[in-house]
Amino acid sequence: MEVIKSIISNVLTALYQPFWYAVLSSVLLGFIYLYAYNPVESGKGLKKAIKGWAVEFKTSIFFRKLFILFFFSVMILFRTLINRKMWANPLSNVMGDWWIWGEKNGEKQLTTECFENLILMLPFIFVLFWTFEEKVEMTKLRKTVWNGLKISFIISFTIEMLQLFLRLGTWQLSDIFYNTLGGGIGGLLYYVFYKVRQKS
Repeated sequence: MEVIKSIISNVLTALYQPFWYAVLSSVLLGFIYLYAYNPVESGKGLKKAIKGWAVEFKTSIFFRKLFILFFFSVMILFRTLINRKMWANPLSNVMGDWWIWGEKNGEKQLTTECFENLILMLPFIFVLFWTFEEKVEMTKLRKTVWNGLKISFIISFTIEMLQLFLRLGTWQLSDIFYNTLGGGIGGLLYYVFYKVRQKS
């Protein structure tokens, strides 16, 4: 029971740290989106831009979906690249941690990286499919899950390569695996969500 409490606490803390940064960044990205696609309302001063943003958020389902997508995108970038320390050797732990117990300085310690990596990509893939559902075919379970796995693998691999190149964090196979698995689960959950909506 104590282990479960520690896992939940660690995961929630990891998600809470970048929360407000992600919210503010999503608002800013929303302004940039409106300036690019609706410059008439958003390109005439700060008051007009704020009013245009609020009206668009209230009236446009797509804009609200885009806001959530921006939010999860920033969360991923914050956890993987933006808020990372420089590492002398990014290849010091290539295999990574595959379960909740890891070894540090010869001692067994609780680590929740596997859950954090799983949860990081899951909602992103779900929201990505939800935002662009009209452009992506979601009628087959296998194809939806495969798309989730494929997209999350490409994103995760790219992030890991950037970490290696920029020396931010360590390059780990376990991160790629759990990110990809999270994306597949996100695709599965979206397929269920899509089918339920189709029936209702």
